[in-house]
Amino acid sequence: MGYSILVIEDEENIRKIISDYFKAENYNVIEACDGKEGIEKFGKEKVDLIILDIMMPKLDGWTVCRRIRKQSQVPIIMLTARTEEDDELMGFELKADDYVKKPFSPAVLVARAKLLLMRKKNVIKEKEGIMKKQGLKVDKLAREVYIDQERVELTPKEFDILCYLMNHEGMVFSRDQILNSIWDYDFIGDTRVVDNHIKKLRKALKDKSYFIRTVFGVGYKFEVK
Repeated sequence: MGYSILVIEDEENIRKIISDYFKAENYNVIEACDGKEGIEKFGKEKVDLIILDIMMPKLDGWTVCRRIRKQSQVPIIMLTARTEEDDELMGFELKADDYVKKPFSPAVLVARAKLLLMRKKNVIKEKEGIMKKQGLKVDKLAREVYIDQERVELTPKEFDILCYLMNHEGMVFSRDQILNSIWDYDFIGDTRVVDNHIKKLRKALKDKSYFIRTVFGVGYKFEVK
């Protein structure tokens, strides 16, 4: 994947478990055994996401988070063995992106990190106004769609549905959710209009039609595999 994860955790066994799980998913892992070392490595290395323990020697997680937020909006997941609600509120007040209580599942931690990185990637693309996925290019500002550099004609609603699903890649949306987001709550009709537009959208996308996936009994999602 090419992402680098900075794990700042003073307990060696926990740090190793976290590192091993991320390495198994082909992430580059940078380790720090205390808050001071974490700050130093953050300043020297390219970091895409931070796993940050709260209770550490030299500099605690709150201080590390506060210092990093003065210079970067890199995603931060905070870890704690404490259960006080005030700790969790403090984490969000310092603009941490997620908060995980020990003991935790390393696999779930990796899944949460993946979600944060995906959201970050989507935000960057949205700011640029361009979304690209394996030969499919969507220019949101010009409202144009290309497949392998060939222009694809979409109706306004088809374009809006495509952007909506791409912006939330991997998330499943019901027909009602799509209807309310694209047509708004004042639409008079039923959810079959969503199915009709999805059908036309897939036809227009040709060999990329499988990007729009049906989740039977639930709705639709955009997913590239």
